[in-house]
Amino acid sequence: MQELHDAPLAPLTTLRLGGPADRLVTAVTDAEVIDAVREADDSGTPLLVIGGGSNLLIGDKGFAGTALRIATRGFELDGTRLELAAGEVWSDAVARSVEAGLAGIECLAGIPGSAGATPIQNVGAYGQEVSSTITHVVAYDRLDRTTVTIPNAECDFSYRNSRFKQHPDRYVVLRVVFELEDAGGLSAPVKYAETARTLGVEPGDRVPAETARETVLKLRAGKGMVLDPEDHDTWSAGSFFTNPILPNEAYAAFVARAQERLGADVTPPAWPAGADRTKTSAAWLIDKAGFTKGYGTGPARISTKHTLALTNRGGATTEDLLALAREVVAGVELAFGVTLVNEPVAVGVEV
Repeated sequence: MQELHDAPLAPLTTLRLGGPADRLVTAVTDAEVIDAVREADDSGTPLLVIGGGSNLLIGDKGFAGTALRIATRGFELDGTRLELAAGEVWSDAVARSVEAGLAGIECLAGIPGSAGATPIQNVGAYGQEVSSTITHVVAYDRLDRTTVTIPNAECDFSYRNSRFKQHPDRYVVLRVVFELEDAGGLSAPVKYAETARTLGVEPGDRVPAETARETVLKLRAGKGMVLDPEDHDTWSAGSFFTNPILPNEAYAAFVARAQERLGADVTPPAWPAGADRTKTSAAWLIDKAGFTKGYGTGPARISTKHTLALTNRGGATTEDLLALAREVVAGVELAFGVTLVNEPVAVGVEV
């Protein structure tokens, strides 16, 4: 188990922001992960768990404690059952599952980060969420000091949320198990309208799984959502804000306000989100509030490809990015009365 002191954390995040950790431990086995967690808990040392760093915003002062980087590896495929170690690179795991002819996560291609992070955030994109294929999660329970197996039904999955996100200081994910589909090399039914339109099919149709994966990768790349060290539009945490889910009464008030501001013929995006609730688009809100692609003049700006991504143009600080985030939140609130919620985990800072 590798150990460093006063270790830079910015290189471990896709935003490339944040100060150093007092101590950085890299664990390559589940046993090492558990040992590091127990050591921190026994000594009362604050602990920061890092996977791929794609959903992490660390303050400029860094982290006063132990940062645990999970670098475990393991890709085990048995028929349609896929078990991934928490440290597996997610995008690589998706590619390998598609190569094996299996469907269910092909539209989650190109999402940066590690497999262990996917159940925490209930990662989703282009009509798929991991909650639809995860059978169970193996985690270390810091409260009971035991390794536990949590079935899907007890993970409390919801939109970009889970039991693990609700209790961030309790569980450390070790392994994630999926049940995929053998559809003869075809994808799962295409659900997302943009994907179906790009593929030239109707929603509900199937296409070769590899074609679906490649199409999603192209769509993501066009929005700066596939990591590229040379492209500052990818120096981000992906979508910085979640799509707001509003009670229908609040959604109606928002529509009225949008039409008053933009014209009576304006219809904001809307999707059903459960009983008496409607989901709308954070990207639409940001754009219509005046924060267009490329907005900003400093080292932290909105992506030139996608309004949901706040980017480090090189040389930015976390405070630079936070100032931009707060400006966007305040602007959307003023324009539409809707409060945006940040998606990345903030460490040592508040958005």
